[in-house]
Amino acid sequence: MSDIKRKASSVWVGTLPKGNGKLFSESGVLQNTPYSFSTRFENEKGTNPEELIAAAHAGCFNMALSAILEKEGFVADELSTEATCVMSAQEGGGFKITEMQLILKAKIPGIEKEKFLGLTKKAKAGCPVSQLLAPGLIEISLDAALV
Repeated sequence: MSDIKRKASSVWVGTLPKGNGKLFSESGVLQNTPYSFSTRFENEKGTNPEELIAAAHAGCFNMALSAILEKEGFVADELSTEATCVMSAQEGGGFKITEMQLILKAKIPGIEKEKFLGLTKKAKAGCPVSQLLAPGLIEISLDAALV
């Protein structure tokens, strides 16, 4: 299989606190999607980079775990992962993404808890988004539960 390339773009107009931007993705899922200082720092309705990173991580983790489960002979009825991207103010100014929290609730017939927990750790380590975020730069926590 050849390399997979996915593209997205952003247009920003104005200053940081008063300006605004739009996001676009090659697939068209993001099309003139607004973001701004207030959607990022003040919880105004709209998206922001951290929310998009969290969505990417949750989706990637679920896909990685699904593949690992299949190799082990299991099929999940449902994998529901909530990802939280934590961004902290830094001393001296600016912000840094410091943590990703993954909370998984899974319905997997026939799996034992210890096996499940081992496979979730393997998925966390092997998921491409985890690998992108994990080289010692941030903490990635995982809370996994069978439901």
